Amino acid sequence: MVILQLIPELDAGGAERTTIEMAEAVTRAGGRCLVASCGGRLESALLEAGGELIRLDMKSKNPVTLWRNAARLARLIEAEGVQIVHARSRAPAWSGRWAARRTGAAFVTTYHGTYSARTGLKRVYNAVMASGDRVIANSYFIADHVRAEHGVGEDRLRVIPRGVDLDVFDPAAVAPERVAAMRARWGASPGEAVVLLPGRLTRWKGQAFLIEALAGWPSTIRLVCAGDAQGRGAYEDALKAAAEAAGVTLVLPGHESDMAAAYMAADLVVCPSLEPEAFGRTAAEAMAMGAPVIASDHGGAREVVAEGETGWRAAPGDAEAWRNAIAAALALDSQARAALAGRGRARAAALFSKQALQESTLQVYRELLE
Repeated sequence: MVILQLIPELDAGGAERTTIEMAEAVTRAGGRCLVASCGGRLESALLEAGGELIRLDMKSKNPVTLWRNAARLARLIEAEGVQIVHARSRAPAWSGRWAARRTGAAFVTTYHGTYSARTGLKRVYNAVMASGDRVIANSYFIADHVRAEHGVGEDRLRVIPRGVDLDVFDPAAVAPERVAAMRARWGASPGEAVVLLPGRLTRWKGQAFLIEALAGWPSTIRLVCAGDAQGRGAYEDALKAAAEAAGVTLVLPGHESDMAAAYMAADLVVCPSLEPEAFGRTAAEAMAMGAPVIASDHGGAREVVAEGETGWRAAPGDAEAWRNAIAAALALDSQARAALAGRGRARAAALFSKQALQESTLQVYRELLE
């Protein structure tokens, strides 16, 4: 099989990681996987996985650029014998759809988010993600949204949760030195409770809300918000000012490449998103690493975190509910924490493995090729 994946950039994020994971799976299955993208820090990971980068401006939403990209992709499809075009974002999906229809290639989309649609024009723009010969939803929450918003039938809709690489996110594979180095980089002293919030710095991810929830906490907590600011310097400055005013010790280390060690270095992992997450990959990764997890009780996180069994779910934006959940998590003794860790890893392995994602997506490709 020859697959062409389309994604704006290869910097960080669940869609980008899934792109690389499918390049690995296609290559292992004896096929070729091309990826049209602007590129980014994950380029080397793509090449190591066996993927081939085609550098194109897949980020632009300019209609002229979209049309030109469609022509470029059509030529690429014909030159390389591409059989399936798989789009993972709206702007490149428009170019990919036109190119696929022009050349007769099959067209697949992965619906990675709810995509706000406040106007009719925006709904039309979003609808391209539901126009594939197969439409992959990365959670049952997203599948319900796609059915309601676009009327996609079960003949085209497939639910494939995002995957966790259980070889990378394996507590036994992380040396204590990596964990100690991570805590030292964060400035955490022995015995100090570290609360980790992984995710890019943007208001809807809940960093500012969590600072508010931790204001006046009776014991010392070091809040680590690990993720790119992505040009949001004003928001980063606002977080620092809010933390100082609230008496919260805040660390903003930027992008962390060794997330397996980061999860182990934390006493608690929180995902306080104010808007529903499509899936909640960081919560699944943290569970795989045996970390206690609290996630907002909406969206795909409800499918990831089993309340009271593998972690907690708290009402989004409810400071009191979050304070109660944080207190319960930090009060766990070593025996209860170990039991929670075992259940969390077992759930991640059973429901959210990278191998399951890869095989399920390959099966979608095989359906279309047959």
